[in-house]
Amino acid sequence: MTEYEIAILYDPDLEIDLEKATSRVEKIFTDNGGKVKNVDNWGKRKLAYPIKKNESAVYVFYTLDIPAEGVQKIEKTLNITDEVIRFLITKPDHKAIAKAEAQKAKQAARLKNDSSDSEEESGDSDEK
Repeated sequence: MTEYEIAILYDPDLEIDLEKATSRVEKIFTDNGGKVKNVDNWGKRKLAYPIKKNESAVYVFYTLDIPAEGVQKIEKTLNITDEVIRFLITKPDHKAIAKAEAQKAKQAARLKNDSSDSEEESGDSDEK
């Protein structure tokens, strides 16, 4: 099984009753051999441009383990699902993610060192 990330934009009218739509989509994943690892609901957001006459959508991101042959079946099913106005299936690049996190940690450490150096300098000037 391979890890995939799926971003789904739900119809904004479903914001009140999103549970029914998400359970239906998660059932599509499990019926095609997938296993949901993580769900991240960003809520209702404005779109950059109208999609199917909608100005906003409910963003939900899924992390799944799916066999490769299940991805095409999921795509076909999501294309005809009424609640879904757009979706994107990607394979995460773990090497790039690890590299970006290492870079971020390195930059945070550098900022911390710079701020502690400036505090020491200001502390020295108070003693004189």
